Amino acid sequence: MNIREQLKGTGVAIVTPFNENETVDFEALGKLIDFIIYNGVEYVVTLGTTGETPTLDKQEKLDIIHFTFDKINGRVPVVVGIGGNNTKEVIEQVQTYPLDKAVAVLSACPYYNKPSQEGIFQHYKLIAEASPKPIILYNVPGRTGRNMEAGTTLRLAHEVANIAGIKEAGNNISQCMQVLRDRPENFLVVSGDDDLVLPELACGIDGVISVIANCYPKQFSDMVRAGLKFDFATAKKLNDPLLEVYNLLFTENNPAGVKAFLHEMGFIKNIMRLPVTPLSGSVQQQVKAYCAK
Repeated sequence: MNIREQLKGTGVAIVTPFNENETVDFEALGKLIDFIIYNGVEYVVTLGTTGETPTLDKQEKLDIIHFTFDKINGRVPVVVGIGGNNTKEVIEQVQTYPLDKAVAVLSACPYYNKPSQEGIFQHYKLIAEASPKPIILYNVPGRTGRNMEAGTTLRLAHEVANIAGIKEAGNNISQCMQVLRDRPENFLVVSGDDDLVLPELACGIDGVISVIANCYPKQFSDMVRAGLKFDFATAKKLNDPLLEVYNLLFTENNPAGVKAFLHEMGFIKNIMRLPVTPLSGSVQQQVKAYCAK
């Protein structure tokens, strides 16, 4: 089974719960994994940026990978996030991290140093050649400061054998449509913009790697499955009540928004590592009010 078939539907970029002393709360992480799998998501992405990877050290990342593999125990596929703006360091990580039970690596476009399109191509080409697992590109210019253009994505898709797909979070449906039109047959295209998933399903995407599915896994994954069947009447009915949630999730910061929802639902403590802080009081009250409905 190729990656496009394995990862069709909803993946969850899972949060990293913390204790009051900011250590990783593995008990809460385990409960959250069970919750999202029980409620129908197709796969889990560990160590995405929603998991606050910029503030996790190497040993914590390794511990989380091992814990996630053990807890999931083959129930759904697992994708591991490994990215950065130092190409050599990313190569070293994909060669040494425990990836034997992963189906793929999600790797964010280099941030801050704002490489050219050729630099982005060469970065991913070298990582893909070194990786024991297929690479899923991750275009998220709102975080990285540089858009990976459709032409670069398609060049990588057609020219580099171990590039298996893309998480497209460019907030640009036109760019997404160009990739969908010209991609190789087995090249996975998933959304990274929860609020655009419904219209992007109409364009032909294969699913999503989601934030909202941490807290509303059943409703959101049911919506995605309906959209994949082109049953947009059902998909719209499921999506409409989530419009307010999309806004609250990202109005100040991700993962502050999703952690606020999960805290109100009783899954995790509302704790982040600096420089990320909890939602402001007024927004937290809006989250609380939504969860109380």
